[in-house]
Amino acid sequence: MPAKAVILSIGDEILYGQTLDTNSHWISGELDSLGIRVVRKLTIGDTREDILKSLLEAEELADIILITGGLGPTNDDLTKPCLVEYFNTELARNEEVLAHIQNLFDKRGREISEVNKQQADLPANCEAVPNPMGTAPGMLFQKNGKVIVSMPGVPYEMKNMMEETILPRLKKQFVKDGIFHRIIRTIGVPESVLAETIKDWEDSLPDYIKLAYLPTMGSVKLRLTTDNDSESRRAEVQNLIDQVLPSIEKHVFGFDNEEIEEAIGRMLKEKNLTLSVVESCTGGYLSHRITSVPGSSQWFSGGFVPYSNAVKNEQLKVPSEILKEHGAVSEPVVLSLAENVRKELNTDVGVSVSGIAGPGGGSEEKPVGTVWIGYSDRNKTVAKKFQFIRNREINIKFSAIAALNMIRINLDKE
Repeated sequence: MPAKAVILSIGDEILYGQTLDTNSHWISGELDSLGIRVVRKLTIGDTREDILKSLLEAEELADIILITGGLGPTNDDLTKPCLVEYFNTELARNEEVLAHIQNLFDKRGREISEVNKQQADLPANCEAVPNPMGTAPGMLFQKNGKVIVSMPGVPYEMKNMMEETILPRLKKQFVKDGIFHRIIRTIGVPESVLAETIKDWEDSLPDYIKLAYLPTMGSVKLRLTTDNDSESRRAEVQNLIDQVLPSIEKHVFGFDNEEIEEAIGRMLKEKNLTLSVVESCTGGYLSHRITSVPGSSQWFSGGFVPYSNAVKNEQLKVPSEILKEHGAVSEPVVLSLAENVRKELNTDVGVSVSGIAGPGGGSEEKPVGTVWIGYSDRNKTVAKKFQFIRNREINIKFSAIAALNMIRINLDKE
């Protein structure tokens, strides 16, 4: 049986919606990669009663309890005093932690206050977890074979602690056979169509290999999971993937954690091609996705964000008569934009996006969510129309994903 974990996120600001809890999402993924099963994630406020009650319930459920938040130097941060109470101990000053805090303040040219020094006061029966990124150390407790760890809520501080100290400790103490996942990444195909396509293959899977459909915006992940991380089981999973790929390969862009923009970058790099974009309704979001990939400057030259027709005409040479006759959201315009941006920036591939993101601006002929995407390379220039929904944020994201997929489809034909 895999080890079980509970994640407790502490902070009124999370409950109020003022801070997004990205910590528990990230921690879950890291534990899963080790084969540790997260059985509960709970967000609680800065309240003594809630913290103590949640700790007691978590200890009954799991082998590992990971806590984030509530370790600041102010009176509203209650995690540390609650841990002192829960473990029936007292605070003791940790001189190594104090030296680290003093060093941080010295480097920043600041005087250390008594409040900051108190961050070095830790429960006497805990092990201090180093925090090179900040002043609040983590606290690790061992109790009846279980591990309870309290960490700061600041994401980059927490991640450093997890990666450098906590995950290696948990792996050594709790991980035996582990869990093995393999994920097939698909795009541009509905979950229902995908399920129908691979039904016979899915029905033939052995009981010890589970398939999950994980739909996300514009794509579906097919996750194969087994509770045995042996070489033979990994090979068996790969063999099953090889069996199903021929029936869905036109929708597959990658595996495991590879995102569509990373797959596009890989394909462009392999083919020694460069890309430029011109995006209207996405307002730079497509370029953001592209440039989030390390090393994207090797294959992405740049782009334009022309929202006015004047800029489309003057900077990107879209004929004014085409804009007047067809409107900015039209096939002739995105064809012209895609071809012209490719020529202007001297790239092998040019892509254009123009649409009505909403909530206003639509018409009976072109309702909100109407988007045209153009693609141009040295051999062809093509366009495709999409009809999304009446939500601006979703339309922007769907448009960028559709544009990336259009690049993938056409690169596959090269």
